[in-house]
Formats: sequence, structure tokens, C-alpha cells
Amino acid sequence: MLDYPQSGERIRGRRNIQESRFVQPNQKRFTVRRIVGGGDLWVSEFVLSYDGVPSHVVSIMEFHDGLVTRETQYFGDRFDPAPSRAHLVEPVG
Repeated sequence: MLDYPQSGERIRGRRNIQESRFVQPNQKRFTVRRIVGGGDLWVSEFVLSYDGVPSHVVSIMEFHDGLVTRETQYFGDRFDPAPSRAHLVEPVG
């Protein structure tokens, strides 16, 4: 099962998930930032670019007997930093 909470979509079944990714027409590029987890729960953080436009993504994957049983993906678009906190921050890759 694959959930996209922001668009309210759920896709069931490996074949349907694969097809949904295949028919998506945009040029895609992935840059993995990190993967953390253990046992049956893993989280990946990556940048997914569609036609050169990046989105930051967090994917939560649940496993059972070594197979993915559920994935939930959260997408966040880039935004400009707030001037009010400029003196407190440093840039992140």
C-alpha cells in the first residue's frame, strides 16, 4: 500500500504502485539524503526532482517478512528562508 497524504491518494498492490510510477510522464531524479531505521520501520529523506524542480520528500516504509507492506510519502516544496532568523541559521546542502 502506498499513501500520499497531501493529495489524499492510496494505491494498493505492487502492480498498481509500479504502474503509477511508470505512467508518470515527468523526468525524475533522486538524491538520497539519509536512510534511518531498524527492524520493520525505515525512513528515507531525499530530494526528488520532477523535470528539474526539486521537492523534499520523507518516505516511511513498513516491512513484514522482508517485504514492504506500506509506504507513506510526504512532499515539501522549497521555500525561501525567513529574514527574521537569518542570524541563527546556516545553509544546508
